Amino acid sequence: MQTSAFTMSDPSSSSTLTFSGIFSVIKRSIRGENIDLTTGSLRTAIVLLAIPMMIEMAMESVFALVDLYFVGHLEHSSFAIQTVGLTESVLAVLYSLAIGLSMATTAVVARRIGEKKNVEASKAGGQAIFIALVLNSIISALGVIYAKDILLLMGASEESASHGEPFTQIMMGSSIFIMLLFLINGIFRGAGNAAIAMKSLVVANVINIILCPLLINGIGPYEGFGLTGAAIATTIGRATGVVYQLYHLSNGKHIIRIYLKYLRPRWTEVIALCKIAGPAVLQFVIASCSWIFLAQLVAVTGADEGSAGYQTALRLMMFFMLPAWGLSNAAATLVGQNLGAGFLDRAEKAVFKTARYNAFYMLVVTAISFAFADLMVSFFSNDPEVRKVAKEAIYIMSTGYVLYGIGMVLVNAFNGAGDTQTPTWINLVGFWFFQIPLANVLAKYFDMGPAGVFMAIPIAETCITLAAILLFRRGKWKSIQV
Repeated sequence: MQTSAFTMSDPSSSSTLTFSGIFSVIKRSIRGENIDLTTGSLRTAIVLLAIPMMIEMAMESVFALVDLYFVGHLEHSSFAIQTVGLTESVLAVLYSLAIGLSMATTAVVARRIGEKKNVEASKAGGQAIFIALVLNSIISALGVIYAKDILLLMGASEESASHGEPFTQIMMGSSIFIMLLFLINGIFRGAGNAAIAMKSLVVANVINIILCPLLINGIGPYEGFGLTGAAIATTIGRATGVVYQLYHLSNGKHIIRIYLKYLRPRWTEVIALCKIAGPAVLQFVIASCSWIFLAQLVAVTGADEGSAGYQTALRLMMFFMLPAWGLSNAAATLVGQNLGAGFLDRAEKAVFKTARYNAFYMLVVTAISFAFADLMVSFFSNDPEVRKVAKEAIYIMSTGYVLYGIGMVLVNAFNGAGDTQTPTWINLVGFWFFQIPLANVLAKYFDMGPAGVFMAIPIAETCITLAAILLFRRGKWKSIQV
């Protein structure tokens, strides 16, 4: 191998990585290949997983940003931005179901792969898809029927809710594609093939980016559908991504191969998955319901412009936060597979190493947020009041980014081990018993309005991270059976 003056030593490996070695690892991570994550360099394993996982999560956030950009330049843009933001906040509950089930599936698949039981890993993935199909059929129906009521409940005005009802109906009605995107990517991540998960989101986003301006604004003599066009474009994009996933699940070229017969319910496996998924879903429902309450509180205390500003800042925040979540997913896969192989010390080292990388990434994001908040906000809205609120939100919320990054890794480490109950309790206390009351007191009783809500976010997230560090060091997660 060609050498360079710069090398990276890895305490878990006797070798070093040169510049050419680093680029080789990056190419391998993007290309995707079946690798054994229970042996060799931890740094290499983290990079192989983290790069496609970070890109995957960045691609997920791009959906909302693309919609936000195009609808932010429509007439009555504050209504459109608010509708996109509030609908995304409601969909966060669905994301919670999808992510919770995905995390449980990742834990089980990773554990079976670590045990070298590839067929059992594939069967577990099939059972998870069955559960998702059943759950989502109910959610989609309710979302279509009560779309306007949902927007009104979230704090939207009557005019804004009427304007955004078709958008919300389409997004809720097609939510099966959201759930399957998360879930199937969780299957691939558990198997250690994060590249397929990444590529499915790239495919979905390319379709969305192409269709959004055409369906929103129209082309030539054909009029666009406005805000509703954004929902149609996003749905088609996500559906295409799911088709791509299903092809790779069934073509037999990867560790995981799922046959149709694996989707028939095997109640013992369904119950076992649900026991892990239940707390995992609950932990994300707890967190997302907290965000919904905060969005509603901002809408009440800051009116339509305040709500639109907060939603703009939140979408930008998620654009940077989701790659950090992707990096933390590497810890979940490494913990699951190494616990399955019986390598407890290696699992713990993987978590600490991933946490350091994520903290550094979020430090860079903090600097970017402070330096370019005005530029980023102006790109998504022409309304000066919306931009003012959005900048204030970014400045305040970004103060806790580094600790957010560390906390994400620890939460995913618990989940990857199958210990979904610990982060559920952390979220319950941190969000519902601390963040929500604090935001309410600051916004209303101290008359700080939206700024009080923004301040409650980094304060609560800091406390949540400190609690996660303490509980992780106790080591209960190492003894969880999956």
